[in-house]
Amino acid sequence: MKTVVIGGGPAGLISAYFSALGGNETVLIEKNDKLGKKLYITGKGRCNVTNDCTEEEFLENVVSNPKFLTGAIYRFSPEKFMEFLEKKVSLKTERGNRVYPLSDKASDITKCLENYLKEVGVLVKLNEKVLSVNQKDGQICSVTTEFEKIECEKVIVCTGGVSYTATGSTGDGFAFAKNLGHTVIEPKPALCGINLKGDFYKSLQGISLKNVRLTVFRGQKEIFSDFGEMLFTHFGISGPIVLSASSYINRCNLSDITLSLDLKPALSHEQLDLRILRDFDKYKNKQIKNSLDDLLLKGLIPIIISASNVRGEIKNNEFKAENRKKLVETIKGFVMKPASLRDINEAIVTAGGVSVKEINPKTMESKLVKGLFFAGEVLDVDALTGGYNITIAACTGYVAGNS
Repeated sequence: MKTVVIGGGPAGLISAYFSALGGNETVLIEKNDKLGKKLYITGKGRCNVTNDCTEEEFLENVVSNPKFLTGAIYRFSPEKFMEFLEKKVSLKTERGNRVYPLSDKASDITKCLENYLKEVGVLVKLNEKVLSVNQKDGQICSVTTEFEKIECEKVIVCTGGVSYTATGSTGDGFAFAKNLGHTVIEPKPALCGINLKGDFYKSLQGISLKNVRLTVFRGQKEIFSDFGEMLFTHFGISGPIVLSASSYINRCNLSDITLSLDLKPALSHEQLDLRILRDFDKYKNKQIKNSLDDLLLKGLIPIIISASNVRGEIKNNEFKAENRKKLVETIKGFVMKPASLRDINEAIVTAGGVSVKEINPKTMESKLVKGLFFAGEVLDVDALTGGYNITIAACTGYVAGNS
């Protein structure tokens, strides 16, 4: 039986290996001049390949359609994925259970997967673009490339999303899926920076905050909260907790969204009030705007004072309790409004894709066309940073290849 795998990213490499291991004559077609092009830029070139966590913890970090992935992640868990890789490459685990190649070279992961393909005789065709996936009477029959027509019984589409188009993720798989009758959920940027309304952030550009909490509200309802690092930029905000937040708001009407930044999450409102009183006592003859340097980064002070609707020129000994309360509330909940998300080509992954309602989660086969399978980012599944998205590619590729 002949299987054609379209796309040479992690989903394609893994599905091609397990397809060939199962006895199928397997051809992998990649339009780039090398395999694993997007792998080379993940983890800043170090390749955060997976996360050393349990299946349950893994699913908690999946943003879109975690239920769909349940069977796949239990069949090819992070632990099994690591065992698979460690037969050919040494790994290490860092902060947040993030797993990298010991060498810190993404190319070692790609080489590992390429060597697996050689072992089972997968025919790899580089620099060849697939133009169409063809079916007859509801059954896959062939693939047409710019050079040839390949007769086959099975096709696994592993073409990725539409982020980082320079790596070849240009939405080809979405076009194939639509032409074969599938619903494609509109692609959205995930794990990206957030453009803010207003211009206050311009004076804060380059300021990095550690140990802060970002909470996202849709109307009055909290939909996301995380503790960690973030960064003010020329467009608004970025950094780890912001990237995560973006994945929870990319399908929302942003006019309903409020971002609340707690600059001092370790202190309660009461503790923060006492702390401010201590600082005011220490600098009792100074103005408010010159009395917060021990508490806040200098660049933030005028922004926080302005947002609190208090006058920075007032001297500490004249500052009333009600004004202090406003200051505390602003430091504990500095409000920002998102204007938009950054362009999808800046996003780490694509949210949206082939609707999972039309895919059998036990096999990754289409419910509409026999012999058509999907794996990886082309599906409407995405997760937070930390190695989860490559593991989604791996586990769905494993299931599709074995099916």
